[in-house]
Amino acid sequence: MSNAGCSSVLPAPCRQAGHRAPLPLPAAPQFVARFRSNRRLRVTCASAAGHVSRIPPTEARRVRSLAGSRHRPPPLTRIRSGTPRCAYVEKMLVAETASLLDVHRKDREARIRKQLRKVELPPSPYDTAWVAMVPLRGSPHTPCFPQCVEWILQNQHENGSWDINDFGSSANKNVLLSTLACVLALEKWNLGQEHIRKGLHFIGRHFSLVMDEEIAAPTGFNMIFPGMLSLAIGAGLQFPVRQTDIDGILHQWEMELKRQAGQKSYGREAYMAYVSEGLGNLLDWNEVMKFQRKNGSLFNSPSTTAAALVHNYDDKALDYLNMIVSKFGGAVPTVYPLNMHCKLSMVDSLEKIGISRHFSSEIEGILDMAYSFWLQRDEEIMMDVATCAMAFRLLRMNGYDVSSDELSHLAEASNFHNSLQGYLSDTKSVLELYKASKVCVSEHELILDNIGNWSGSLLSEKLCSEGVQGLPILEVEYALKFPFYTTLERLDHKRNIEHFDARGSHILKTECLPYGINQELLALAVEDFTFSQSIYQDELLHLDRWVKENRLDQLQFARQKLTYCYLSAAATIFPPELSDARISWAKNGVLTTVVDDFFDVGGSKEELENLIALVEKWDEHHKDDFCSEQVRIVFCALYTTVNQLGSIASAVQNRDVKNHLIEI
Repeated sequence: MSNAGCSSVLPAPCRQAGHRAPLPLPAAPQFVARFRSNRRLRVTCASAAGHVSRIPPTEARRVRSLAGSRHRPPPLTRIRSGTPRCAYVEKMLVAETASLLDVHRKDREARIRKQLRKVELPPSPYDTAWVAMVPLRGSPHTPCFPQCVEWILQNQHENGSWDINDFGSSANKNVLLSTLACVLALEKWNLGQEHIRKGLHFIGRHFSLVMDEEIAAPTGFNMIFPGMLSLAIGAGLQFPVRQTDIDGILHQWEMELKRQAGQKSYGREAYMAYVSEGLGNLLDWNEVMKFQRKNGSLFNSPSTTAAALVHNYDDKALDYLNMIVSKFGGAVPTVYPLNMHCKLSMVDSLEKIGISRHFSSEIEGILDMAYSFWLQRDEEIMMDVATCAMAFRLLRMNGYDVSSDELSHLAEASNFHNSLQGYLSDTKSVLELYKASKVCVSEHELILDNIGNWSGSLLSEKLCSEGVQGLPILEVEYALKFPFYTTLERLDHKRNIEHFDARGSHILKTECLPYGINQELLALAVEDFTFSQSIYQDELLHLDRWVKENRLDQLQFARQKLTYCYLSAAATIFPPELSDARISWAKNGVLTTVVDDFFDVGGSKEELENLIALVEKWDEHHKDDFCSEQVRIVFCALYTTVNQLGSIASAVQNRDVKNHLIEI
């Protein structure tokens, strides 16, 4: 087994020549429930014979603290020397290195905890610019939020752009949109002429990107950018661009407006309201205000809400902007509130890459809050399809009592297509719905069945035809092929670490980056997985010695399934501190295989009766009771191992449980 990076947990088990195939894995579960008090999945499966068998919980209770176990992290460096003094120096260096790594890990965990407790949303130059354009009530020539105007003046990059990257970045459609919005805001208040000049030249240098269909664009870019371009030209701004290029973009915009006018659906109306800052007087703003939420915003979007205030004064909308400017200062985020979506996404990421156990109290707090919001049908969860589906899946997987009835409005594909997310062909929302549909707790959840059918078909169609926008194709393919209950958790963690999106941006009207927290998650996951690997390797060596000490490898009839038995433990009971649980599972698996083979092919009738009699005697057996060496090896392995496991379990539980194991 390799010790490097994210190598596989174990080598594939080898099949011995002449041996029978391994025992079949359990069938796919009919029902899955995860219980809260740190108990993991309990899965009930139907066997091929129609009987119900129970898989052991994927986590046993903690039986030993890591500090007190026989396992230690492997030294990362070695100094080759034969002298006692150098050996001492080596020991000190290894200890110092381990101490530094531990401090570094704790610092990283602290930063992740901070983000879990309080989501830090980055500023959006685009949304800040639109808030800056809102005039003071009764004074159209005075900005209502001068602090936003000042932020724009103070945060232009040397290349003339506005972007959330402190060091500037290569041009893209997101940066062009933000830069044009900031230029418009300064022009409206007749401020920062040099800023405007540099901004216009930046747009001019990269204007060809606007019409490049191969470059990813923020939501609504083809409606918003041309609309703002028309607004800028009407304000007298001159772009260093060929007139034919400008005319071409405006012509495409007009054609798109005509196409939109020919469609009549709720999804289309919601979309036009969502991108309303690019449409100005072309819209009926009273119709737009139908989409106003309880908090006063339009779609929780500062830019859309600000555009509405520019054209149609509303007290609740102004209160919303006052609230976010007061909260964030001169620069506002691209969406607010986004708290619950960000926190649930982090919980999902922590579980997917196998480090959620380090943040159990923070995760419990987040899920408790999400459950409270769910019961109240709070807009922050219910109004966004992806957030609603993710909340349902995470809450149910963690044992909260949530009903699939809350997803009934999405049971039919037509209802989804008629929503804003459906109109935008939002693949992320479809994928979240598909994953949520797999978390059934009964055979009669027709709502989840319907959602799973249409969302799965839609994802398959996207893969076969147009491709998947905004999501890695592998993520969609994997979700379709392997529902969560068909995978081994630790192998799933390994795959998710290897395919983890460290950038982790969230594309809305502009790009929303999570302040580098994803890099912290990935680094901790790699470190945790690598450390776990060293422990798994140590445990497998221990088990190999156990097999040889008990002479089980000398039984010619027995399949040697140690690696196979240990894999099933390490891939499910994976936390490093649960060493005794993994070893117990693997030893029992090996012993079960040996006894099964002994009764099937290895023992005579006399030997089988002899083994049964010895087990019934247990402590009363004598050394001359064995009719063959095979019986001696099998019984002694059973007797010694069961007694040892009983002693360990009794010490942990502070009561004698050995007799229970013997009776079993």
